[in-house]
Amino acid sequence: KIVDRIDENKDGYLTTEELKNWIKRVQKRYIYENVAKVWKDYDTNKDNKITWEEYKQATYGYYLENPEEFQDATDRHSFKKMLPRDERRFKTADLDGDSAATREEFTAFLHPEEFEHMKNIVVLETLEDIDKNEDGFVDQDEYIADMFANEEGGPEPDWVTTEREQFSDFRDLNKDGKMDKEEIQHWILPQDYDHALAEARHLVYESDVDKDQKLTKEEVLDNWNMFVGSQATNYGEDLTRNHDEL
Repeated sequence: KIVDRIDENKDGYLTTEELKNWIKRVQKRYIYENVAKVWKDYDTNKDNKITWEEYKQATYGYYLENPEEFQDATDRHSFKKMLPRDERRFKTADLDGDSAATREEFTAFLHPEEFEHMKNIVVLETLEDIDKNEDGFVDQDEYIADMFANEEGGPEPDWVTTEREQFSDFRDLNKDGKMDKEEIQHWILPQDYDHALAEARHLVYESDVDKDQKLTKEEVLDNWNMFVGSQATNYGEDLTRNHDEL
């Protein structure tokens, strides 16, 4: 059924373009369903908008009313850090500045990586997470520490050495030994990389037995496990849905 839905022009073949469009659609649907699922938890007065106060109360209310219960310094620190960060993100998502988020604005708040006007926030939050010495840059050690903690103090595994080379060759574009905001954006939100297209090409390459650059239903079903592990089926979840929900 899913194959039939992906095949836009109903010619019996799936092209890379058709797969790419479908994957984008699945991604979008997942995001909007996710927002719909949590909407009622935050829109407490049911006016179809979520104000910053409503979100703050639902998320941080218990902490704000009972700070003495958060004896653990780590917990206290993370709440203190997260609240202003969430507020800053909320304000950026709130395009009309009325301190109340519409569905679209709340979607931008929860999934900022999907929205052009939220890109600076995604970059800034990434920088703040990794920049442990708070100098406004990510140096090579901070970049590595984000993915590998050398607790035993032994030699670094090969993949870490490779990542250090990646940092020097591809991340640190101006070769000053650290990443600035622009370089971080290039790393986490590359302009010239389309995830859906890359995934579609991968699926065609791996399943296209007769190498005609398109897939028949048989080729897809013969390689079903590749599709179940892919965004094309929302990692298999869509196989349990009703046909008309897709």
